[in-house]
Amino acid sequence: MQQSAVWVYAIGFLAQAFFSARLLYQWFVTEKAKKVLSPPAFWILSIIGSFLLFIYGVLRSDFAIILGQLITYYIYLWNLNMQGLWEKVNPVLRMMVLVIPIVAIAFLLNDIKTFTATFIHNENIPLWLLIFGAAGQVLFTFRFIYQWIYSAYHHQSLLPIGFWIISLVGSASIIAYALFRLDPVLILGQSFGFVVYIRNLMIGHISKKHPSHKTSMRIIHTQTDD
Repeated sequence: MQQSAVWVYAIGFLAQAFFSARLLYQWFVTEKAKKVLSPPAFWILSIIGSFLLFIYGVLRSDFAIILGQLITYYIYLWNLNMQGLWEKVNPVLRMMVLVIPIVAIAFLLNDIKTFTATFIHNENIPLWLLIFGAAGQVLFTFRFIYQWIYSAYHHQSLLPIGFWIISLVGSASIIAYALFRLDPVLILGQSFGFVVYIRNLMIGHISKKHPSHKTSMRIIHTQTDD
């Protein structure tokens, strides 16, 4: 089993800390409003967490993690744009946030043989486990693709019930993969999310049953009093 330095795990746990913070905050505002909300802070924390977990995936030579984060990263940015915050970011910082992941991937693919040996034919990750892990990441990532399509259709950033259902199934798959990989970062991070996913499903279900909660999926737009 591949051994990773403590500082590598530290980066992974830091990434999960940001992901946990986004869920806690989203949970807090949802409980307060009694309806499922998608606050701007959720997406800001998601971007930071995704950036760090991408680095962790590279350091762990884990293609499954890299693949999942690369896809969701830009969906997070899209949601931030839908909430009208993206245009308020400094143009230089905006360009850096957009370009850095692309440059990183280009750098990794610069030497295809090394990339393949490190991430595809890694002796520490059997091919079957790589496929299983990648499938789990794709499934987990699909929740944001679903969220993106749903939000685009409704012309606003939303977190529909289907998002939380896919989150539960995808998270279970990643935990199974993490157990094979003996990856404490993935195990801890994904286990924490289960409680929030189930609670959002409960609130979403209650909202659908009561007419007074028909606005349950609307976002919190940036307010002047935020």
